[in-house]
Amino acid sequence: MNQDHTPVLLKESVDYLVTGKDGVYFEGTLGFGGHTLEILDRLSKKGSIVSTDVDLNAFNYCKEKFKSEDRIKLYNFNFSLVDVIAKIESFEFFDGILADLGVSSFQLDNAAAGFSYSINSMLDLRLDKSLRKTAADFINYESEEKIANVIFEYGEEKNSRKVARQISEARKVKRIETTDELKKIISSITNPKYVTKTLSRVFQALRIYVNDELGVLKAFLHSSVPILRKGGRLVIISYHSLEDRIVKDFFKYESLSCVCPPDSPICTCGKVKRLNIISKKPITPSDIEITNNRRARSAKLRVAEKV
Repeated sequence: MNQDHTPVLLKESVDYLVTGKDGVYFEGTLGFGGHTLEILDRLSKKGSIVSTDVDLNAFNYCKEKFKSEDRIKLYNFNFSLVDVIAKIESFEFFDGILADLGVSSFQLDNAAAGFSYSINSMLDLRLDKSLRKTAADFINYESEEKIANVIFEYGEEKNSRKVARQISEARKVKRIETTDELKKIISSITNPKYVTKTLSRVFQALRIYVNDELGVLKAFLHSSVPILRKGGRLVIISYHSLEDRIVKDFFKYESLSCVCPPDSPICTCGKVKRLNIISKKPITPSDIEITNNRRARSAKLRVAEKV
C-alpha cells in the first residue's frame, strides 16, 4: 500500500494550531499522519494529540506508524464526534482543533478505494466502508430528479439534468457498477473540451452525498467550539466552495455578539460571541507548493480563535 500523500498547507496550518507546546490538540482527519507528525514535532513530552479517521486503511497505517509514540491517541471514528472523543479521553477542552477536509492521494489513486474516475474500480465512494449505501446504489435506485439535484447542488454542474437523464436511461439496460461505466455514460453526452471538469464535478457530488460530508462538517464545527479552550484555535483546510462557504459562514456567525435586525432598538437575541476570526481572508498555498503538489491548488485555510 502506497501512502504517498503530501500534506497541504502543512507549516501554515500547524503554525496557527499549536499555541503551546504542552497543549492537547485534536486532529479530525488523520490521513496518513502528515499533519500529525508535524504537530508532534512542535509538542513537549507533556503535550498530546488525539486524532481520528473513518478510513480504516489510514487508521491502521497510523496505528502502526505511531505505535511507539505515547503522546497520541487514535480513533476510527467520524471527526464530527469530537465531543464524544473528548469525553472518552476525559478532556474538558482541547487547545486546538484541526481538520484537513481533503481526500488523500492514496484514496484518489488506489483502485480499491473507488474514488477516482481515472482508475476503473467499483463505484463505491464511501470514506467509511460501514456506511450502507454506495454511489452505485444511489445512481441505480434513486429517482432521476434526486440524482440531478445532488449533481447540481454538490457538484455545481449546470448539465446535471442531462447527466441524470442519461444515467436513468443507461441503468434500464444494466446496473451501473464501475467508475468506467459511469465515466462512459457522462462522456457520451459531454463536449470533449469539458468532459474532465464534468467528471470531476459529478464524482465530487456523489462522494459528498454518499458520505454526507457537508452535514458532517456542520456537526463537527458546532461540536468543536464548546470544547475549545479560550485562546485555542479552530483550523480548517477546505478544498471546494461548498465546504469553504460553510466554514466562512460559521466563523462569521460565531464572531458576532448580536444578530438582531438592524432596526431593532435593543438587543433581544441573546447571541454570545464565541470566536474571533484570525484569517480575514482564506490562506492559500504558495505557487511553489502548487507546483510541487497540484492537488493543493484549490485548498483554503481558515482560522478562528475561541474568546
